[in-house]
Amino acid sequence: MPEPDKSLGQKILNFFIKEEGPNVATGTPPTAAPTQPRPVASAPTPGQPQPQPAPAVQTGEIDPKFAEHLANVLAQNNPPGPDYFEFRETLRSLSNLGLPEDKQFQAAWASFKALGGSTDISTLTKTANQYIAALNTDREAFTKSVEAALAERVGGLQNEQKRLQTENEALARQLVEIQQKISTNNDRLSAIGGDIAEQSTKITQNRQSYDVTFAHFSEQIKGDINKISQYLK
Repeated sequence: MPEPDKSLGQKILNFFIKEEGPNVATGTPPTAAPTQPRPVASAPTPGQPQPQPAPAVQTGEIDPKFAEHLANVLAQNNPPGPDYFEFRETLRSLSNLGLPEDKQFQAAWASFKALGGSTDISTLTKTANQYIAALNTDREAFTKSVEAALAERVGGLQNEQKRLQTENEALARQLVEIQQKISTNNDRLSAIGGDIAEQSTKITQNRQSYDVTFAHFSEQIKGDINKISQYLK
């Protein structure tokens, strides 16, 4: 598939993300949540599994990099000729005229037809649904990549954690001279707990940000579909 026109991707991005909104498509990175200090762990007991800190609860937000990515997905799936996005572009240009919403949609529809667009309203809903399908396909691929990342990063650390805990239980029953080995392993176990929390938090935050961004795009398209059906009869 050919690379999408970057200018088209930016235009599509502007359809869905208002430039004046905070932390979205303005080039300003999202404000990071305050870092919570980790509790100081008590000295580990040799041979005993150590409790691990739970990942901090994060809430997703519209992420500029995901917004740009989804806009490019839509641009890549933009067919030749006027369709839903040309209609939406016209509709967006009417948003500051103070017209009632139904009049905006009707005026945009009239302009769309005047520019050579189809006279069949179903063209708008059909192409809008095609864009939703493209977003859903991208979301499925993203979800698989998240699951693979969790399995590779967190799963590997958890397996190492279990192996070291089992080894410590055996070492605790052996001679005193191997106590240094147990202590070294316990140090690593403590570090693994922090790594698990950090990796899980990062991946979960990315997934939540993607879901919020995905919902933002999808709901706007669905809202337009409903309004097209309501106003353009």
